[in-house]
Amino acid sequence: MTSQTTRPGAGGRLPALPAEPNPFIGRRRDLAELCRLLPQARAVTLCGPGGIGKTRLAIQVARELAGDHPDGVCFVELADVRAGTSGADAVARRVAAVLGLADELGRAPLEALTRALRHRRALVLLDNCEHLVEECAAVCRALLTGCDRLRILATSREPLRVPGENVWRVPPLPVPDAGADALAETERSEAARLFVARAKAARPGFTVTADNAPALAELCRALDGVPLALELAAARVRVLSLEQLADRLTDRFGLLTAGDRTAPPRQRTLRGAIDWSYELLTEPERILLRRLSVFHGWSLEQAEQVCADDLLPRRTILDLLSALVDKSLVTLEREVAGRNRFRMLNSVREYALQRLAEAGEEERLRRRHRDAVLEALEREAEIVLADRPASWRERVALYRAYEVEQHNLRAALAWSRERGDVAEGLRLCLAARVYWGPRGHYTEAAGWSDWFLERGAQAGSRVLGPALVGRAQLAFDQRDFARAEGCARAGLEHCRAAGDERMVAAGLVVLASLALFEGDRDRALELSDEAVRLLPAGHGGWEAALALFRKGLTQLWRDRLREAEAALREGIALMRGLDQRWGAAVGQALLGTVARARGDLAAARAHFTEALPALRDIDARPLLVRCLIGLGRCALEQGDLAGARRAFGEGLRLGASIGLRIAVARGLEAFADLLEQEGDVEGAVLLAGAAAALREAIGARPGRGTHACRRREELLERSLRRLGEHRLSWLWGQGRAMAVEDAVAYALHGPSDRGREDACGAAPQGAHGAAEETAAEKKREERHAGSRLHDSGELPAAGPGSGALARPPGLLTPREREIARLIARGLSNRGIADELVISPATVARHVANILAKLGFGSRAQIAVWAVGNLPEGDTRAPAGNGTTGR
Repeated sequence: MTSQTTRPGAGGRLPALPAEPNPFIGRRRDLAELCRLLPQARAVTLCGPGGIGKTRLAIQVARELAGDHPDGVCFVELADVRAGTSGADAVARRVAAVLGLADELGRAPLEALTRALRHRRALVLLDNCEHLVEECAAVCRALLTGCDRLRILATSREPLRVPGENVWRVPPLPVPDAGADALAETERSEAARLFVARAKAARPGFTVTADNAPALAELCRALDGVPLALELAAARVRVLSLEQLADRLTDRFGLLTAGDRTAPPRQRTLRGAIDWSYELLTEPERILLRRLSVFHGWSLEQAEQVCADDLLPRRTILDLLSALVDKSLVTLEREVAGRNRFRMLNSVREYALQRLAEAGEEERLRRRHRDAVLEALEREAEIVLADRPASWRERVALYRAYEVEQHNLRAALAWSRERGDVAEGLRLCLAARVYWGPRGHYTEAAGWSDWFLERGAQAGSRVLGPALVGRAQLAFDQRDFARAEGCARAGLEHCRAAGDERMVAAGLVVLASLALFEGDRDRALELSDEAVRLLPAGHGGWEAALALFRKGLTQLWRDRLREAEAALREGIALMRGLDQRWGAAVGQALLGTVARARGDLAAARAHFTEALPALRDIDARPLLVRCLIGLGRCALEQGDLAGARRAFGEGLRLGASIGLRIAVARGLEAFADLLEQEGDVEGAVLLAGAAAALREAIGARPGRGTHACRRREELLERSLRRLGEHRLSWLWGQGRAMAVEDAVAYALHGPSDRGREDACGAAPQGAHGAAEETAAEKKREERHAGSRLHDSGELPAAGPGSGALARPPGLLTPREREIARLIARGLSNRGIADELVISPATVARHVANILAKLGFGSRAQIAVWAVGNLPEGDTRAPAGNGTTGR
């Protein structure tokens, strides 16, 4: 089963829980007990041996309880995640991938996941944890600590042993009692009912009679009621009677008693069942079964390519695969991109992998698997990038197929790394960028690419050059500009040596992007023109179009709107000629930006709207967010506030759902402008402050003179006139101190019922402004807060500013600095006491000391000062005597 979620999440409607291949039989009592237990417990782990039915039972529980979890039920399969040096990060990344969260530079995966789930009332189902017990335990511990509304249901062969875990042992299915009426017992027994249901599927007309009921009861008891063993046995009723089945299983289990005495008895029984089923196969069926174990899901065509040879002629694969499906050793799954998919149950796959190694075929088959994945991926990249003719529908199908093929890609990359096949690993990374980039899978892409690039000196310029340019593109998307420049320049050198003009053009586009970001617009235009000249029309259409898009964007920044539009339209025409609608959508979004800069809002809105369908087709979320924000800004400037709210809302939800922080910052800025037009000036300042803090946290602060910077300065100027410097300063500080999740919730839903002060923290004395404070207090707070904003360049010069908020942190003790940070997070004295496990009276005493030392008159001033002067995690003792800060 593939990892999926059910119920709508922050990013929209998500796929359902995995569909099950046949009816769920029995376990009504187990199901009822778990449905009573889970709502009362934060974490439940279903434990038991392989094949006992943990996953099927967990999915049934999740279905039953879906209505109790409005933020969704998330199914995460971990069988193909391998333990390594990354520790819990591997599990955290898999959960994040299932949730659709994008990777980002500078944020630890587990921290990002905890932040994303912090306020969700959701159920996370972690399946097959046994090979990652320590890693899963670390993830569960972090999620349970940081997400108080989250529940975790796990399946594992051993407990995770985390605080609050409830271990629930999955029992075998009840078997018929010996010595009782056999026919009546088989009708009551869940194990017998499961066997009969699967036997009827294998052989229509199969029935239980008084004559064969004793054999059925004996068979169920011999298999210990283990569901997988029962299903494997039931598949053989096509050729064996119940009496023959019972005789063979009894003999097989007798042989296994001399095996591993440390293994649980039922684990030995399951091994015996699979051994027996394997030995009943014909020799060609055995060969195919063990060879298929290199796949993490496959199609018939893939099986034919990897598994066929002189022993297994290609023409025989279809019939052999059909036989394995009939015998329940292979499962037929859903159709993807017009092809049926197949997979093995995990325990069967593990068994088959062992048999593959015993046969001496593992290295050869894993290499063939890797080579097949590489060949397919490079072919698909050529189709996606329009080097091969294809329809848009065919390209979309490749993106959808990638959802199930990504596990095979990871296995191929892992094998290349294990064997030191650097050139093949680099080629895999380069081809995979057509999927990694649009989906925002930056961290995974960077991790694999960097490992191979560090060892790529001998790979040759023809491979190394494009790989370096691809890494430069990725680094630019991650805003890692130093790495982007280094990789682009090195890549250009190799690509020029290899005569690869297309990748030379791609490298020049990266350098042009960097020059534009640094404000060197003339250099950006020079590099873009060079890239365009390298690839005349009809040669390298994809890269040529991207070079034209970069040239158009450069001309836009140069305020040469006519030239910008001409370059963009030329690039769009190239993309449309190739039926590459994703590429055309990139140009359409840029055309929308040009039209908006010209003031033609109707045209801009039309361009953004035209770009959306193709972006939705391939789930290109980062660009989709930008397009929605652009569309919303057009609606806002036209006075269509409802349309703006719809577009901004979808964009912000989508950005938050994948953890794309720059997209969230842009969304908050957009909502700030919307709230101002709706008349909520205070809310606008709050969100603008939250967006500014988020931009600073990720190193994406807008440069002076950019549209984003000008909009923010104009908003603050207008707000200053309406609110006064004191109120503006306080709101700005509170916005900067808001948690990202709170800011997003505020934008989407407004303040809580208890009012804005609860949404963003405590207000200064006289919650509605300075009028209720003394004149001296007002003057002092305006001086302190206003000067901080002016000094940081975040508020235009207006009114007095003496820098009085620049109190050295060394004035405070480590405990006082800790309390100041918690005040900046909006916690009350009671909340701080709970956080630090001290009394509220002690907190009040510390707050009084902080106010006295810093010369402040309100908690709000402490919050503003703390945001600017106390980085998270700074608990160092002050220098000197602890009072001077010297």
